[in-house]
Amino acid sequence: MPTAPLEVLYEDNHCLAIAKPAGMTCAHFQGQEETLDRLVKEYLKDKYKKPGKVFLGIVHRLDKPVSGVMLFARTSKAAARLSEQFREGTIDKVYWAIVEGQVEKAAGTLEDWLKKNTETHRVDVLEPHEKGARQSLLHYTRRGVHGDYSWLEVRPQTGRTHQLRVQLAHHGYPIYGDAKYGSVATFGVGIALHARALTFLHPVRYEPIALTAELPEEWLDRFLPILHEAKR
Repeated sequence: MPTAPLEVLYEDNHCLAIAKPAGMTCAHFQGQEETLDRLVKEYLKDKYKKPGKVFLGIVHRLDKPVSGVMLFARTSKAAARLSEQFREGTIDKVYWAIVEGQVEKAAGTLEDWLKKNTETHRVDVLEPHEKGARQSLLHYTRRGVHGDYSWLEVRPQTGRTHQLRVQLAHHGYPIYGDAKYGSVATFGVGIALHARALTFLHPVRYEPIALTAELPEEWLDRFLPILHEAKR
């Protein structure tokens, strides 16, 4: 996909946050694929005229088709402290999702037990007693309904792989464009899941930092009726 300029949401000597576009992988392992971490390293190297390699800590990930707030660490100390916050679940994460179907309850909590399936590259919902099943919790608020779609604000309490995608689909509301988990729609290079906001404690100053990523243009083009209806 063509490379657009980075949208920097926050930057200091310890942290850097970017508005990740849908369709881009967060971090590379091998190969020449253009990834967000490579772009961020190039940005830092160019801006600060850094010789040699640039340190960049990957403290969390967003799935390739997901857009929104993506946080990086610029020092090893910051990386360790931010990673600990993610592991302990003390970081507040807010997602916006457009799902297929009319969600009846204005708010609710979903609890499921998930496990990665290495053969299908999907995540399965299991019974609680099954081997490898991990408890997964999320809380949602319905922001709007239009036709056969609902707009949800989702706050995950746990951080499992594909958690929001799997849980919402399992309960009958696949995320728009997410063919992997049952959606019949297409949404460009992504799915209608957006990491709207992230609040964390600064790794050095220990003050709360709240970040917000605006909706991508694709959302406004495709979902204006439901977004407009919810604001009334």
